Amino acid sequence: MSRVTSKLQVTVPKAIARRCGIRPGDDLRFEESGEAIRVVPANTPTRTEGLDVDRCLRLFDAATARQRARIRAAGAPCRRAGLDQGAALRAWPFGL
Repeated sequence: MSRVTSKLQVTVPKAIARRCGIRPGDDLRFEESGEAIRVVPANTPTRTEGLDVDRCLRLFDAATARQRARIRAAGAPCRRAGLDQGAALRAWPFGL
C-alpha cells in the first residue's frame, strides 16, 4: 500500500513497478475508472484512443445487443429469480 504525501506524491510499490516495467523517471497517467483510479504508463494508449465517436457507439451498440441476447438465452435463470425475460430486460440499466 502507498501513502499520498503532503505534496500529493505517491510511491509505486517495487513489485508492481517491476511487473509493469515502470522505471525511475517514467511518466505515469492517472485515469478515473468508475469509483477507482487507474495508474498507467503514459505511453500506454487509452482504450478509446484513435477511435472516432461513431466507432465507439457501434462498439457499444454491439455489446448491448450481445448482452440482450444473453438475457434472452437465460430464460430459466430469469424465471428462477422471479423475473420473466421482459422484466429482466427492463431491469437492465441500458434499456431495450
